[in-house]
Amino acid sequence: MLHSLTANWWALALRGLVAVLFGLLTFFLPGITLVTLVLLFGAYALVDGVFNLVAFFRVASHQWALLIEGVIGTIAGLLTFVWPAMTAIVLLYVIAFWAILTGIFEIIAGILLRKAVTTEWLLLLTGVLSVLFGFLIVFAPGAGALAIVLWIGAYALVFGIFMLALAFRLRGHRRLIAQPT
Repeated sequence: MLHSLTANWWALALRGLVAVLFGLLTFFLPGITLVTLVLLFGAYALVDGVFNLVAFFRVASHQWALLIEGVIGTIAGLLTFVWPAMTAIVLLYVIAFWAILTGIFEIIAGILLRKAVTTEWLLLLTGVLSVLFGFLIVFAPGAGALAIVLWIGAYALVFGIFMLALAFRLRGHRRLIAQPT
């Protein structure tokens, strides 16, 4: 495995470079990044839906789940391209309610664990932050969308830097492996 990684260090470097560029793009053009993410979701849903429909008609037993998934995926993909802004808003509200519900359960878990664990306040704090983040998205969707895009960008930037560092370390390691002992 090490030989394969060192021989293809450039692929990791390219992956890291793309991640860094994407991360920087999210900071300098966050609106375009959100639209791009929504359109990528639409493309995925559409392709997935079409493949499920093709699979339904190619399988002799006609699995109805494939038909239903195919129709839903195709419709979701098409609707995303017709109404990308609506898709972004719906996605934001799904994330918001997920954050609120997750936060509530983290708070409950923190309260229940307070006698067994001395650091339950960390779970309580993450729960409160999740709930606040969810309400931020519900009451200020624009700010919530910007926050999500910037977090994705920060992740991509850090991931890309680490991937580049790994790639260049592997490149140096490749020279060591190639030298005769």
